[in-house]
Amino acid sequence: MKGSHFSITVVLLMTFILTACSSAAAQIAAPATEAYKEIKSAPSPGVAELQLPERDDNQGNVAVNVRPLPWTDQSEEVVFEISLNTHSVDLAFDLANLAVLSTDTGINAQAIRWDAPGGGHHVAGKLSFPARVNGKSLFDGATELKLTIKGVDVPERVFTWVLLR
Repeated sequence: MKGSHFSITVVLLMTFILTACSSAAAQIAAPATEAYKEIKSAPSPGVAELQLPERDDNQGNVAVNVRPLPWTDQSEEVVFEISLNTHSVDLAFDLANLAVLSTDTGINAQAIRWDAPGGGHHVAGKLSFPARVNGKSLFDGATELKLTIKGVDVPERVFTWVLLR
């Protein structure tokens, strides 16, 4: 009797572990380079909202996570939530001076604001860019969006999204 309870416990435990691992694997299975555009209802009729997936870069001693916040063609700024994490580098960077947002149409926008605490080993904040450059929307005709951050423990980090039409 003790042996059968032990066997049932082992089988249940293994089932639980395999189920947990398979759902975690399913979440990890989407490659970090996969890009997509998700259009959904925006607060105003006739205005589309754009939401892009987050990206990670783990070069050097600093892990960087970039999560684009949703925006519409009516937005004045394009904003990214950025997390910087390390155990060995002081993260007292002003990303507004280090980041450029560009498109495949040749538009380049320098960051205008980095709202974040001024240092430490775990920093999170919002990096903002103008949605229009020289009167033109950053996204007019663009099929690729690229965020480049220079000098955060490595020469350059590039995060790319494909904008499907």
